[in-house]
Amino acid sequence: MKGNIEERACQLALYIIENKATVRTAAQKFGISKSTVHKDLSERLPAFNRPLYLQVKGVLEENKAERHIRGGIATRKKYKGAE
Repeated sequence: MKGNIEERACQLALYIIENKATVRTAAQKFGISKSTVHKDLSERLPAFNRPLYLQVKGVLEENKAERHIRGGIATRKKYKGAE
């Protein structure tokens, strides 16, 4: 998914907003690294589409607040077996 960086950043943002996806999920979906997703959304997107950036920022902050819960669930599954 190379090419127009602005277009890629917008597509990433829309995907994350629509699916409440994590940075890791978006990176896998688009075939790029988590670092690239993060840089596109936090540095490049605000420069040309501030309203979209503010929307995706809300989703990313929500994901960050919930990540410790997801980590605990993953650990439980690992040691108890898939439930």
